Amino acid sequence: MTDQQPGRDHLSKAEIGKDTIQATAEAAANTVGQVATIITGAVRDVAEAIGGFATEVFEIRDSARKAADEHGDD
Repeated sequence: MTDQQPGRDHLSKAEIGKDTIQATAEAAANTVGQVATIITGAVRDVAEAIGGFATEVFEIRDSARKAADEHGDD
């Protein structure tokens, strides 16, 4: 008589340990990928916001120059 239950494979402690390490590494890799995606999106959004702000500053400066030119130097 054996300790195995019918229909179940017997796994050694080494194989269980290897499977645990493998599952942990896969979960870590998945998490790192998710975080990298979040950071990439955040960096893109910040760059877009700063670029939009710079465009507005240039437009404001241009409008101020045009207004000054129309009024002349008083």
